[in-house]
Amino acid sequence: MSKGKINVSVENIFPLIKKFLYSDQEIFLRELISNATDATLKLKHMSNIGEYKEDYGEPIIEVKIDKKKSKLHIIDQGIGMTESEVKKYINEVAFSGAEEFIEKYKDSAKDSGIIGHFGLGFYSAFMVSDSVEIISKSYKKSSPAIHWSCDGSPEFNLVKSDKKNRGTEIILNISKDSKSFLEDNTIGDLLKKYNRFMPIPIKFGTKEVSKKEGEGKKEKEIKETVDNIINITEPAWTKNPKDLKEEDYKTFYKDLYPMNFEDPLFNIHLNVDYPFNLTGILYFPKITNDINLQKDKIQLFQNQVFVTDNVEGIVPEFLTLLRGVIDSPDIPLNVSRSYLQVDSAVKKISNYITRKVADKLNSLFKKDRKKFEDKWNDIKVIIEYGMLSEDKFFEKSDNFTLYPSTDNNFFTYDELMKKIKKHHTDKEGKTIILYTSNIEEQDSYIKQANKKGYTVLLLDSPIVSHLIQKLETTKEKISFARVDSDAIENLIKKDEENISKLNEKDEEKLKLDIEKVVPKEKYTIQLQAMDSEASPFIITQPEFMRRMKDMQNSGGNSMFGNMPEMYNLIVNTNNKLISDILNTKTKSKKERLIKQSLDLAKLSQNLLKGEDLTKFIKRSFDLIK
Repeated sequence: MSKGKINVSVENIFPLIKKFLYSDQEIFLRELISNATDATLKLKHMSNIGEYKEDYGEPIIEVKIDKKKSKLHIIDQGIGMTESEVKKYINEVAFSGAEEFIEKYKDSAKDSGIIGHFGLGFYSAFMVSDSVEIISKSYKKSSPAIHWSCDGSPEFNLVKSDKKNRGTEIILNISKDSKSFLEDNTIGDLLKKYNRFMPIPIKFGTKEVSKKEGEGKKEKEIKETVDNIINITEPAWTKNPKDLKEEDYKTFYKDLYPMNFEDPLFNIHLNVDYPFNLTGILYFPKITNDINLQKDKIQLFQNQVFVTDNVEGIVPEFLTLLRGVIDSPDIPLNVSRSYLQVDSAVKKISNYITRKVADKLNSLFKKDRKKFEDKWNDIKVIIEYGMLSEDKFFEKSDNFTLYPSTDNNFFTYDELMKKIKKHHTDKEGKTIILYTSNIEEQDSYIKQANKKGYTVLLLDSPIVSHLIQKLETTKEKISFARVDSDAIENLIKKDEENISKLNEKDEEKLKLDIEKVVPKEKYTIQLQAMDSEASPFIITQPEFMRRMKDMQNSGGNSMFGNMPEMYNLIVNTNNKLISDILNTKTKSKKERLIKQSLDLAKLSQNLLKGEDLTKFIKRSFDLIK
């Protein structure tokens, strides 16, 4: 038997503090399972290169709860430790055995899957335990087994053990305030959270399975008890894309998100080993207009160990709307988000993911454009978000970004310009791109534009105001205008102008009549000569003002957010009804015609509500009578 003090120096205690100040207690199980996995993979590697001559077998990691004795056991059948290795790796805190092993066998162990980033992990056991024991037998036959124990102080005991088989058993004597970690549900949930895709089978309890024996009438169903293996040792992202079918990707998606009943639209398999190591699978889900509900669905792993589902700072922000897995040993853990944003390895990873997503979208577009168009409504928010936030993505986006029209045609930017440039260019030489954000609400405005031969786009995502602002500043001589932001003649101004049927004196009188009825604090009245078939009253909200408000509502900062709603009321002096209003002698009838015309204009903009709507309905019935 030997006694001693654990060697904790100033240099290696600081990483320990940093490691656990940020952590929840529950990560102790992740760390201990990771160590057990390392120990097993080390043995596998040594068996592969011929340094271990015995039968490697099919080792597992077992987790057992002893509720009566308040003990939690983590047992592996890996490489084990000698007495001198225990003194070195356990008593010298923060000395990572995995790192030393990789250094020793760096040429052959590079792809062995040894985790290596959790060198301090063993000491996380003391977060939930009054004392911890290690019983270990090295794979070296001549080395006796050992039994190490420590109560969390610098004191430890080390004695010989009668353990016969290779491997290590960690015994946690769970403290009173951590009794929840003796519950099957708690441990089971933690194993599924952190270790669901570990490369070594993890046994936790047993389960009953049914199978059939015999044939025909003699066939009967029997039940037997088998080990309950809780993990998938070869998840899809660890395999070669060539070995996977579409169904394999969908099955893995359901493994990741068992409560999600919709299949993903498509996936992107990430696989690179230079200049950094990264594997993973990203899925495009159907995106709702509530972007915030979609975030934090990508899971970050390190060598198949779950780390976090908050990948902000690692994955470009627009791709946090995706789902799936990223696995990389080159992403630094336990550092601030601001550090991640300047870390060179993380920047390279972020740029790589952006490029892969852009390439995949371009490939899908070229391979089957019709299928891509059918999915556009479900993926457009991600693409538009990427165009806004990532310049490199924006540069590639012209190849696959679509601009749908109200008549259900889809155009790339170049195709759109080719179609509309000649007809949509105003007298200043600027091409005006007309769009609607709601086909039903802006139907009358769309029809007026279509009547003049104009193409109207349907741009209805929640971030469209931000996007068109960016397009206007990056593309040459274009401007976007929503169809209801002005009279169609004003949206695309040509050299020709309509002549008013009213003289100047009549127009002044008409304006005074209207101002007596229409509230000045809400409407700016503009008399304009337009096509006689155009509506008599048209309510518009200037593009600039409405766009700024939309940007505020979607999360942008704007000084326009608290301003009262102001509209333009355009009066078509060439419409016959306007002449009737002007020439009506009865004051009450004139007022009724103006109110009715105003309410109809408000109705077309979905602005007629409450008491005003009630009055409009009553007035309409009176007019019918």
